[in-house]
Amino acid sequence: MAACVMAFDFGLKRIGVAVGDTELGIAHPVTTLKVETNVDRLAAVEKLVAEWQPMQFVIGEAQYESPTNNEVHPIAHLAKKFGNRLTEQYHLPITYVNEFLSSTEAASQLKEQGITGRAQKTQLDAVAAQIILQAYFDEQQTQKNMKARNAA
Repeated sequence: MAACVMAFDFGLKRIGVAVGDTELGIAHPVTTLKVETNVDRLAAVEKLVAEWQPMQFVIGEAQYESPTNNEVHPIAHLAKKFGNRLTEQYHLPITYVNEFLSSTEAASQLKEQGITGRAQKTQLDAVAAQIILQAYFDEQQTQKNMKARNAA
């Protein structure tokens, strides 16, 4: 049975949002929330949750390319706090996915579609959330395939 998954590319000023269902395993960009306070963030998310009825959240976790001394990216802590707030409010499972280069990949995809400059800004975060969610779906499929091979 398919279930909706909602993903977030968390940022201090903008949060990209994407959705997909577990059966198809295909992510789609939804919107970019332009909110700066926790109250406004949660209110905007509440509307999306009511509309999409997700069964799980995926949140991009910022990481450095080559961390030294287990260095944690500053935004990663804030993304975790955002995730904790979602857990408190919705009691749904949350998975964190490495979002390294998701915005770069999003910019590249938009450029391939002929969307450049300022026109990208409105879509960039939602497409980054799509990339994060697609990475999650792809990893789930890989794990499923490995289990099937090992069982055979």
